[in-house]
Amino acid sequence: MTKYVVSGYIGFDNFGDEAIASVLVDRLKNSGAEEITLISSNPVKTEKIHGVKSCKMLGFIPPLYKSDVLISGGGSLLQDVTSIKSLIYYLGVIYAALLLHKRVEIFAQGIGPINSKIGEFLVKRILKKAAFVSVRDKNSQELLHSWGITSELVKDPVFDIKIKKQEVKGVVGVQLRDFKGVDAAFLTKLADTVSERFADKRIKIISLQDSVDLKICEQFFEMLKERDLKEVQVLSGLSLDSAIEAISGLEYLIGMRFHANVAAINSGVKILCINYDPKVQRLAEEYGLPYINLADENFSPEFDKLLS
Repeated sequence: MTKYVVSGYIGFDNFGDEAIASVLVDRLKNSGAEEITLISSNPVKTEKIHGVKSCKMLGFIPPLYKSDVLISGGGSLLQDVTSIKSLIYYLGVIYAALLLHKRVEIFAQGIGPINSKIGEFLVKRILKKAAFVSVRDKNSQELLHSWGITSELVKDPVFDIKIKKQEVKGVVGVQLRDFKGVDAAFLTKLADTVSERFADKRIKIISLQDSVDLKICEQFFEMLKERDLKEVQVLSGLSLDSAIEAISGLEYLIGMRFHANVAAINSGVKILCINYDPKVQRLAEEYGLPYINLADENFSPEFDKLLS
């Protein structure tokens, strides 16, 4: 019987990372895990959602000490675009496990971008000591290979979520998040194109992490209301199950977040990706999905591909 500690972006009400945690917990339970502890920013809520033990972000040493295995991932933990501090934190958890002589497994991660020299040095040095590394995309695997690190290429865990496909017509989802470049000019171009192409459809603007997404979603809602569309609403405060239900209940998704697009692929929804991060472009290219860039002058060609 094995005791596991899981390190990830857990407890922040982020759809993708909570979905990954759900898949991983199910896998570990089915493999006969004796104990599972998720490191979380909100341990009480995490325990309620996932039905396992949880500890605070800086309280991982005691459960690590009693564990056999640390699993780090999935998602995009090992990158410094969001923050060098977050990269140092997740590497610190791994390093602590290594110092305690625990088995370390890197689970279905997207590695990078890592722009700092210190970040690259630390990732190389620490991952070489992991017992097992799996990545979710070929670019990550090639990057690690160039560093002399062997990894296994796997699908993103969210693809494992069983989603009941719905035959839906006339519902368009727009999933947005706050990010540099998602400004008034971008939103105006997007609102113009959506109102032109989907004037007769119902529009659902989907927030998947309210602390990051909701303000932009509400701003876009006001823009669409000015254009007299048939029906527009904002979906917020979604649980993991209700987010999956919302995405699977679409005919089209114009999606920004990586895992919104993964869930839509899994649901058979027609997708146009908004490329704000290399991982989204990689996903679009791998699955042959049209995508727009934040700085594009004209969205029409890619909307043509979506509608064809």
